[in-house]
Amino acid sequence: MSDPDAQTRESEGVGSGTPRPRSLIVGCGYVGESIARRLLASGHQVFGLRRSEPKSLQVGLPYTPLQANLTEPGSLETLAALDAPFDCVVLCASASGGDAEAYRQVYFEGTGHLLARLRGQPPGAFVYTGSTSVYSQAGGSWVDELSPTEPESESGVWLLRAEQRILDAHRKWGLAARILRVAGIYGPGRGSLLRRVLSGQAHLEGSGNRWTNRIHREDLADAVVAVLQRGRSGEIYNVADQEPATQRCVLEWLSERTGMPLQEGTKESPMAGRRRRGGSNKRVRTDKVRRETGWSPTRPSFREGYLEELEHIRVEGSTGSTGGWIPPFSQGGS
Repeated sequence: MSDPDAQTRESEGVGSGTPRPRSLIVGCGYVGESIARRLLASGHQVFGLRRSEPKSLQVGLPYTPLQANLTEPGSLETLAALDAPFDCVVLCASASGGDAEAYRQVYFEGTGHLLARLRGQPPGAFVYTGSTSVYSQAGGSWVDELSPTEPESESGVWLLRAEQRILDAHRKWGLAARILRVAGIYGPGRGSLLRRVLSGQAHLEGSGNRWTNRIHREDLADAVVAVLQRGRSGEIYNVADQEPATQRCVLEWLSERTGMPLQEGTKESPMAGRRRRGGSNKRVRTDKVRRETGWSPTRPSFREGYLEELEHIRVEGSTGSTGGWIPPFSQGGS
C-alpha cells in the first residue's frame, strides 16, 4: 500500500534538495484544481486557499489546502504562517452564483483584502480570472481588450471594479498582475446547458441568434499557466475558444447529436434578465493571448468539448427519466 502522506510531503517539498517554486491558488475549486494539477506537474509547491475545512476535502488533492474566506480579512492570517513570498498567485474566486452583493463582497472587497495581504511580499506573477461580462456590446460585434467596458449588470460592474483595483496595485506598488477576461466556462461535472438539452427543456431565446462565447475548463487552466509564464505585467487578456457561436447553432447541434427536441423561444427571453452577462451579444477575440503566450485551446469550438461530455455519458451508461445519465454540466456560454 502506498504511503498516504507521500503526496503531501512531495507537495510541500520535503526531502528535496532545492527549493521549489511556490504557488498559491485563491478560490481553489472547479478551475483552481485544474490549474493546481498543472503547476504541481511542473515542479511547483502548490497551496490552495478555499472556504472549506481541509479535513472535509478528498484525499490526493494536487495542492496543500488552506482555509480562509476572502470576505473575512482576518482569516487571511493563515497566509502569514507560510512566511515567504509566492512565486505565483492565481485569484480565481467565485461568487457561487450569488447576487450583485455577493459579487461586491467576493470580487471587489475580497480582492482588496488579498492585495493588502500580498503587498508586503509581492508575488513574482499574479493572475486574476475575471469575466467577459465587463463587455456589454449587444449588436454581435467583435470585442478585444481595447473595446469599451460598460457592463450593464451590477455584477459586471463589480467585476470591472475588481480589475481596476488590481491594475491600481500594479501601478502603485508593482504587483506583477495579469488580468484574464474569461468567457463562459463549461466542462465535466458542472452546469446546466447540456442537462437542459438532455431533459428536453432547452429552448431558444427569441430568434436564437445571440452570439455566445465559451471556454473549456481544461483550456482555461492551460491559459492561466501560459499567462503566468509568458504574459506581460499590467496587461489584460481575453480567453475564449476560437469559434463564437449563436445560441441556435449550439443548441441545434446538441439537439441533433442527442436526439432531444429543441423548443422555439419567445420574443421576450425569460433568461436574459437573469444572465450575469445580461443581454450582451458579442464575439470575443483572443488574438492577443495566443500571440503573446503561444496558448491555443485544444477544443477550438464547443463541438470538441461537448463531444467529450456526450462520450462520457455514453460510456457511463444511462439512468433516469430523461433517458440518459445527467451529471451537473456547466452552462455553455456567455
